Amino acid sequence: MTDIRSQTGSGLIRTLALCCVMAFSCPTLLAQQQADPELTALLKQTVNDASSFVDRFDAEVWLVDMSNRLKRYIPDHHQRLQLLKLVHAEARRAGLEPELVLSVIHVESAFDRFAVSYVGAQGLMQVMPFWKKEIGRPEDNLTHMATNLRYGCTILKHYIDKEKGNLIRALGRYNGSLGKTKYPSKVLTFWEKYWFVKHV
Repeated sequence: MTDIRSQTGSGLIRTLALCCVMAFSCPTLLAQQQADPELTALLKQTVNDASSFVDRFDAEVWLVDMSNRLKRYIPDHHQRLQLLKLVHAEARRAGLEPELVLSVIHVESAFDRFAVSYVGAQGLMQVMPFWKKEIGRPEDNLTHMATNLRYGCTILKHYIDKEKGNLIRALGRYNGSLGKTKYPSKVLTFWEKYWFVKHV
């Protein structure tokens, strides 16, 4: 299977075009991030594991690069660095590309940690609050950046694994719009246009 993360320019556009035979419109639905026993157990395990919430982070080049890109959304330098360190740590813990996570946040909340959708999804990655009850942590605050990223990255990685790396379908599941391509295409376009980093 072609790894869409390694494609740029016309290659990514061609891949997306192949996926656009399906309907191209769907807002976030109430079905977003539907509960299932496997994901509930995974969330419970990862959220209860606080040992890697703040990992040492030494990728100074990445921080400077991403901080400059993020400036228009978060003017304060310290706030940008705090968010970027958390995104990098949580993405790596979950086995995700940090730039993909930034793209999801860009689309979901435009980096507003207090964002709430019309169906009640909360925070940076727009996590549905029912997950707190599902895993027995009703006290968790989904506007807390580290908490929201822990939930969101765990959920996203689960769907990527479930779809065997197919980002179109995984992002559709995350958004509650499986079978449609508007949301996945938007995330992948933001990744390519704003956040993509060529790894050598």
